[in-house]
Amino acid sequence: MGQFLQIPTAGMHCISAYRADPDGEPLGGIVVVQEIFGVNAHIRRVVDGYAQAGYVAIAPALFDYVESGVELDYDEAGVARGRALVAEIGFDRAVETVASAAQAIASAGRKGVVGYCWGGTVSFLCATRLAVPAVVYYGGRTVPFLDERAQAPLLFHFGERDPIIPPEHVALHREKQPQAQIHVYPAGHGFNCDARADYEPASAALARERSLAFFARTLGGGA
Repeated sequence: MGQFLQIPTAGMHCISAYRADPDGEPLGGIVVVQEIFGVNAHIRRVVDGYAQAGYVAIAPALFDYVESGVELDYDEAGVARGRALVAEIGFDRAVETVASAAQAIASAGRKGVVGYCWGGTVSFLCATRLAVPAVVYYGGRTVPFLDERAQAPLLFHFGERDPIIPPEHVALHREKQPQAQIHVYPAGHGFNCDARADYEPASAALARERSLAFFARTLGGGA
């Protein structure tokens, strides 16, 4: 459904991004922020899914700043390489790139952002720093930033069996971001990803339903 294209970013650097468009008038635009595994087949399916739901969706290939075309496996080597790459990129550049990706789909109308794992924390920071409505799936690195004030609506999805995000961290989200919607599912980390061992279809379906309702409410389907 979608295709890769080049988008300009801050500093005149161009990176690739995977974009998919809906049939007919868009309800808005959604920037999809990758896990530490790149804009792989799973993230492309997420983009396609949002396009099928009526949104212009785009996933910037954040690893392009270091190395183009990176798609990592969900294994030990992939985790190690992905962690090294995101450390090199950093959150500030990632947030700037979400802003650039949103600009690339400016004609779609109002924009939101959804992110997964590392990208979930990026998504949270887009709500605090860019005032963009954000859906955060199991953002395991968000706790150090929870004192930042959200300037847009937030929706968090967590798995109750997530070894990376313990219950006390979920409780901190409730305490520090009391205005946010927070849902906990009978699942582990990465429960939305059908390529991971922790995939939990029922939880993934419910989280998607809630995410679509969130975007319908916060984006309003208008410019």
